[in-house]
Amino acid sequence: MSRAREIARKVLATEAAAVEGLIEQLDESFDEAVALLAACRGRVVCTGMGKSGLVLRKVAATLASTGTPALFLHPAEAIHGDLGMLTSDDVVLAASYSGFTEELVRLAEILKRLGVPMVAITGSAQSAVGRLADIHLPAVVDREACPLELAPTASTTAALAMGDALAMALLETKGFSAADFKRLHPGGSLSRKLLTVAELMHSGDDLPRVTVDTPMPDALYEMSSKRLGITAVVDAEGGLVGCLTDGDLRRLLAGDPRLLERSTGECMHPDPYTIGPDELASAALKAMEDRRITSLFVRDPAGKLVGLVHLHDLWQLELF
Repeated sequence: MSRAREIARKVLATEAAAVEGLIEQLDESFDEAVALLAACRGRVVCTGMGKSGLVLRKVAATLASTGTPALFLHPAEAIHGDLGMLTSDDVVLAASYSGFTEELVRLAEILKRLGVPMVAITGSAQSAVGRLADIHLPAVVDREACPLELAPTASTTAALAMGDALAMALLETKGFSAADFKRLHPGGSLSRKLLTVAELMHSGDDLPRVTVDTPMPDALYEMSSKRLGITAVVDAEGGLVGCLTDGDLRRLLAGDPRLLERSTGECMHPDPYTIGPDELASAALKAMEDRRITSLFVRDPAGKLVGLVHLHDLWQLELF
């Protein structure tokens, strides 16, 4: 094994152990922190210096994207005028492994005087930041992954993991849903993956459908005019009883010279596959690929035919 890979394995093992070690450190203070952050009427203001600051920037972004208003405040800038960004409704979330970072200690002292509550992630409850915090979350690591024991590595990984744990606990506490996530992510692949079948399906006049009594020439016209390579076949009450596809037609034409004299009900494929309108587009794609079909009819909870979703519509979303 190369020296580079040997170092990489040690770093990854050390950081994995640091994250796993957080599990045993969780106590009632985590519950208290989640309750405080969930009740916050303002923003969760994340702060930290150096590498911890970079981690808290990411935590702020994760909180904001999962339903908890959040921003990052640089502690040095805060004590030089940016304290005006804080309101009495805010809660501060800070991180410093040593707990003695000068700028953060100064900020924590000011927050105490202003009465703004602070949750601190540090390696020692007895540190200056730990003592000044209203709630202290321990994130102790055995050692840094840096061979020199100098660069913050395992400690910042642990702080990031603790921030993610807070964000996910808050997501669950607030009842944040996939629909809420989609609302906050209107662009990009994440939003496309959260599209529902109802948002993509062909419905109304765009939905090809004929009855069991429809003559085959009329069924062919319906399929050709709607250009989806398929038509639904419904009974007298409008219930879905079958379908007719381009593939069905090719097979029937090869063996039945009187095909055009028949009714659709005589030629249809019974019991087509269906999906619900509230299912994710990704679920529809998987169902079609698993069954090697190109269309799914959409039924509402009452069993009524409401639409059709086609494989080509899903491919255009680049869900895979």
